[in-house]
Amino acid sequence: MEDVLVTRKGQITVPIALRRKYGIKEGMKITVEDSGSKIVLNIIPRFEDLIGIDAEKKDIKTTIEKLDKMRSEDRY
Repeated sequence: MEDVLVTRKGQITVPIALRRKYGIKEGMKITVEDSGSKIVLNIIPRFEDLIGIDAEKKDIKTTIEKLDKMRSEDRY
């Protein structure tokens, strides 16, 4: 456990060891949840990070093209 300071604006810095461990990078989104007795931070995975789940089955460019096609067909 590490102590962090809260700035005037209510900001904190996630310690580097935790950023490395959880792959937190600049621009990533994190949810902040009040669980009653503590605050819980959860990383929101980016779409690009989920592509690897089916590694070698799909590539991101093809997947995005298919999604765009499906979205255009779904319009009224």
